[in-house]
Amino acid sequence: MCRHIACLGPSEPLGEVLVRPRHALVRQSWEPRRQRHGTVNADGFGVGWYADDDPVPARYRRAGPIWADLSFADLARVVRSGAVLAAVRDATEAGADGEAAAAPFAAGPWLFSHNGALTGWPVSAAPLAATLPPAELLGMAARCDSALIWALVLHRLREGDPLGQALADSVTDLAAAAPGSRLNLLLTDGTAIAATAWGDTLWYLTEPGTTASTASTTTGSTGAGAGRTVVASEPYDDGPGWREVPDRTLLVATRTDVQLTPLKEPTA
Repeated sequence: MCRHIACLGPSEPLGEVLVRPRHALVRQSWEPRRQRHGTVNADGFGVGWYADDDPVPARYRRAGPIWADLSFADLARVVRSGAVLAAVRDATEAGADGEAAAAPFAAGPWLFSHNGALTGWPVSAAPLAATLPPAELLGMAARCDSALIWALVLHRLREGDPLGQALADSVTDLAAAAPGSRLNLLLTDGTAIAATAWGDTLWYLTEPGTTASTASTTTGSTGAGAGRTVVASEPYDDGPGWREVPDRTLLVATRTDVQLTPLKEPTA
């Protein structure tokens, strides 16, 4: 349904991640190589990035295809950041929300994207929507499934849950309410990335100075030295360093470490 990517590493122009690689996100908007559902991601796009010494990210979003936006090409050439989250969108269904429905969604220090779809939307999501405080429900930026998922994740973040826990618990609840949903979620606060593989592809890349590990929620790993980590729906090049995340898995990463934790199917 969409393609998304997050990157933590040395400060560099946005285009080095989103445009320059042979199969970068811009190309994935019209020619994804591993997308399981849909073929073209032309229903909007967005990029969020963090500036030095400012924990609140900036965003640039549009309702149309990324390849048609000449302003984005200029922005990607000159804006630099060491923490980025971006997405191109293939809408689950037609709507009137325009760029408000395009990821990344944002609040405070967080950026969020959803690749997938809720089965039975919106009826299946009604019980979960009812658990949100009315002000948070009414404050949703758009009327799509991704916006509701973000509201559920954001509520947990505001309650103090760490990134990974907020995603894992939200996915468990959503999968129980709407079985068969595709729930690849991507979240960052500019210092760490959390993501889920649930129904579509997810890959990660670590570069020198980075340690990757597969661990349970009670087993940590420690990386040494500054590094660079990329988490994406699919690789942006054919380099040998990419690793696929197994389905039903939570990924939590920093610039120096990647941890993978299996996610359990909700019980009936």
